[in-house]
Amino acid sequence: MSVDQRHAGPDSPDHADADHLGVLGYRQELHRGLSPFASFASGFSFVSILTTVFQLFIIGFGFGGPAYIWTWPVVFVGQFCVCLVFAELAARYPIAGAIYQWSRRVASDPWGWMAGWLMQLGYVVSVAAIAIALQAVLPEVWSGFQIVGGDPSPTSDTGALNAIVLGTICIAVCVAVQLLGVTRVAIVTRIGVTLEIVGLVLVVVALFAHAQRGPQVVFETNGVQGDGSYLWPFLASMLMAAYVMYGFDSAAELSEETGDPRRTTPRAIVRCMVISGVGGLLLILAALMAAPDLASPDLASQGIAWVVTSELGDVFGRVVLAVVAASILSAALAISTSASRVMFSMARDGQLPFSAALAKVSPRTRTPVLPTVVVGVLAIAVLLVNLGQSSVFASVTSISVVIVYLAYLFVTVPRLYHRLARTGLHEPEPGTFSLGRWGLPVNLVAVLFGIFLLVNVGWPRAAVYDPDGSGGWVLQYSAVLAVVVILALGLVAYRVMRRQNAARAAA
Repeated sequence: MSVDQRHAGPDSPDHADADHLGVLGYRQELHRGLSPFASFASGFSFVSILTTVFQLFIIGFGFGGPAYIWTWPVVFVGQFCVCLVFAELAARYPIAGAIYQWSRRVASDPWGWMAGWLMQLGYVVSVAAIAIALQAVLPEVWSGFQIVGGDPSPTSDTGALNAIVLGTICIAVCVAVQLLGVTRVAIVTRIGVTLEIVGLVLVVVALFAHAQRGPQVVFETNGVQGDGSYLWPFLASMLMAAYVMYGFDSAAELSEETGDPRRTTPRAIVRCMVISGVGGLLLILAALMAAPDLASPDLASQGIAWVVTSELGDVFGRVVLAVVAASILSAALAISTSASRVMFSMARDGQLPFSAALAKVSPRTRTPVLPTVVVGVLAIAVLLVNLGQSSVFASVTSISVVIVYLAYLFVTVPRLYHRLARTGLHEPEPGTFSLGRWGLPVNLVAVLFGIFLLVNVGWPRAAVYDPDGSGGWVLQYSAVLAVVVILALGLVAYRVMRRQNAARAAA
């Protein structure tokens, strides 16, 4: 009997949650102490629109001009359909290692293993990518954060080195907080999300109050299409929204640590997407309307941070950047926690090397210790790619987005098959989130849009994967090559694990 069951009466919600987890094949080991807001905060922190929109605005604007804003609602609709499919499965299977668990249950163990393999890689690189973003923020708040001295620009040698230092400190803090238990994680993410939402509202209202032009700016392209069609710049600018709007499923990674997860987790996933979609759209629109000069090279290179400091003053700008820094820490914590839960979930099923050690839960904090440390070490190792190779690091982070979108298809495609075949399997339990008759069209859009985003993000654009022209065709086609290599390695690793598990069972 688990600790949760010993302290819960037979009619208590915690006991019912533990019983349901038992029906799904696992005993309650993790601490079930997250509230509905903490569940929402884990997903919202991952998306972290104040951080990611600030950081990635220059990608969308650089490729598509002001009119790129229309890519935001397009991506939102597609990703919201994915979100709804996930919400249904979160109600049916509230288990740590969400994508991995859902995929193996709606498809097969090999299919699920590959989904878990992809998510694990995507999460680890995402931790490094969000942590390294501190370099674009903290030295602007206070020059003392440029610890190694020299030029703080993220693309300079000293800036790249300092980014590794700040990122390593950020990841180390995230590991330490996680080792204290999920309730401490919840406290940090709640604070981070509260600051982010308040900061977002203040920035949006202030920028609208300092508008230099009307909303008709959303129809301007700044001539980025030249003499050709605007379709190609528009598709390229869509990468900004695609880079932002994923990770909402991280709320499901903490399902085993959430009270009444069959109802709480689906709501958290949906609310995360809705608030992120609306908030991000308003932030982009406000920045475009308030920008002093749409043709300024500062807008193309510094993005929203330049608009804020130019229109609202240096002091207000520093305060906003401090809030962004807090959001980055919260996001890194949420992503690294999700990554550790995927590793724990796969190890618990004996699907990873050293599974017995990785599946152990601390009896004191009731959190998986070794997966937390391993994720932190791997993320710091990824940071080292940035040492004199910032363009390579940018390509690696883009590849991580590609493999996460691929992992999503390992869930939405087999789920669509069951709907088309009318198998009746994997339907939500009565009283929990269900798409009902809208399930088939929503699932179809989720699959088609997922394939479209996968191709669009992974398309070998030199401006994305080799912006300075130093990497040649290898770097330009790195996303395609990486997907092939990662899938091949995943297939080999799965076969090795299957042989080892079969040998243990026969012994």
